[in-house]
Amino acid sequence: MKTLIKILFTTLVLFFLNSCSKGPKPIDYGNDGCHFCKMTIVDKIHATELITDKGKIFKFDASECMLNYLNEDKQIAVGLLLTNYYDSPTAFIPSEEATFLISDKIPSPMGANLTAFQTKESAQKVQVEKGGVLYTWSELKSHLKK
Repeated sequence: MKTLIKILFTTLVLFFLNSCSKGPKPIDYGNDGCHFCKMTIVDKIHATELITDKGKIFKFDASECMLNYLNEDKQIAVGLLLTNYYDSPTAFIPSEEATFLISDKIPSPMGANLTAFQTKESAQKVQVEKGGVLYTWSELKSHLKK
């Protein structure tokens, strides 16, 4: 009986520790929906996550959906903004550290043709091939508000 109680106690502790995690959760591509536009998230290069300061996660199919949501809900307490990026689909980097390229030759789910890159150098290499304009996160926020 003591062993069963120990197992149950350990299971409960692990459950609560895991549920309090404030880190990103993998996107279930093809099943998870965008919190803003409600489309199913299928594109593994353009998805984003917003994690509140309390650990609640909102998933988006594109950076512009996350930005539109942030513009609508000015009261949300943002803890972390993450984006998938071109060179390593499904991996996340902080949106504030990414370099963004808007290029008609790299279509994105919502039609803004907006793609994140881990480094400015990798974005510049693709820009040479595909054209377009580079933005930092703060420049992108201003650009998309217009």
